[in-house]
Amino acid sequence: MDNTAPIPSIDYDTIVIGGGIAGVSIAYELAEHQSVAVVERESTLAYHTTGRSAATFLESYGNATVRALTRASRDFFVAPPEFVDGPLVADLPLLIVAEEAEVETLRALHEAVNGGPTHSGTIELIDGAAAEALNPMLRPGYTDLAMVDFGSLELDVHGLHQGFLRGFRRRGGEVLKSAGIVGARRERSAWVLTDAQGDELRTRNVVNAAGAWCDEVAELFGAAPIGIRPLRRTAFMVSGPRELPAGFSASRRTMTMSASEDFYFKPDGASFLCSPADETLQEPADAKPDDLEIARAIERLNEASLLGVRSVATSWAGLRSFTADRTPVIGADPTVDGFYWFAGQGGYGIQMAPALARAGAGLTLHGELPADLTGIGLSASVLSASRAALAA
Repeated sequence: MDNTAPIPSIDYDTIVIGGGIAGVSIAYELAEHQSVAVVERESTLAYHTTGRSAATFLESYGNATVRALTRASRDFFVAPPEFVDGPLVADLPLLIVAEEAEVETLRALHEAVNGGPTHSGTIELIDGAAAEALNPMLRPGYTDLAMVDFGSLELDVHGLHQGFLRGFRRRGGEVLKSAGIVGARRERSAWVLTDAQGDELRTRNVVNAAGAWCDEVAELFGAAPIGIRPLRRTAFMVSGPRELPAGFSASRRTMTMSASEDFYFKPDGASFLCSPADETLQEPADAKPDDLEIARAIERLNEASLLGVRSVATSWAGLRSFTADRTPVIGADPTVDGFYWFAGQGGYGIQMAPALARAGAGLTLHGELPADLTGIGLSASVLSASRAALAA
């Protein structure tokens, strides 16, 4: 390359690739300090995983890093900033139930989540009778031991996504839809991106928040893939039983999950949202529900509950993108200048979005995490794209 050539004019300081919750949240944080655009390949933002989330905030879900980021996001959800239109949360206790063969698994989970700097103090073990009292939809005698987290919440995912998008636009951010990036080249200190229509965009930095497509995007920039594994998760809606069990109230809602994580269900109006909690590896694509997994889940649900499922009203699926160690990859690529990762949110992207966006912005702008996140034990090395665990 001719180093005497003029530096191309810059359209943006940073382009964020991906318009789901990951992309719009980090774009919002970056736009306080820079000119930023979100580039989305689809004609609609949040078309894939974000728009198909189970919409829950579960502090007992995920590994220690995920739980810390989730805990650090609670205040945002409970008392959202003014750019969010309306409340984002409603109470939704999480009940994890164990049959006899699952009891030790549940005890180990309780020990793992019931301590440390991010412990919420809302988690306890209860017996089967107490679990049935908490959720009368459980089949009597099914549960030997249960763990309940009274601090779990239901989230308004659409409200969260639209809030970040509104805040981003108020800070001068731009959104470019139907603009899938198909090429990238480095010209001195700038990236020149080409979209599917042949248009070019110039930026100093790129943040890769493309979800299941993160490794494919990285290859366009000459960055080594991090081993993203898109895992399909199926969900479906069923009607409630004709006769509700004694003590059940639609106003006293509980999300219930098996200790083996092979099903969950929660009330949704007069219906129930259910899932086999499947994790099926597939190529990045518009995910479709798996009928065999639905059939398996129905069998398990009917064993564990009084739902009496006979048919499915509607079903869908989404891709949850994991790394080998199930921890996000955030920050600068170790070999490619001006290329930053914001990937691998797995099934936790919604519940840790506020804290993760601040972490990503801090690492992109300054190479450091915000002080409150390091104060709870998080480190840039744990999130780095060069960490050894990615090779597992």
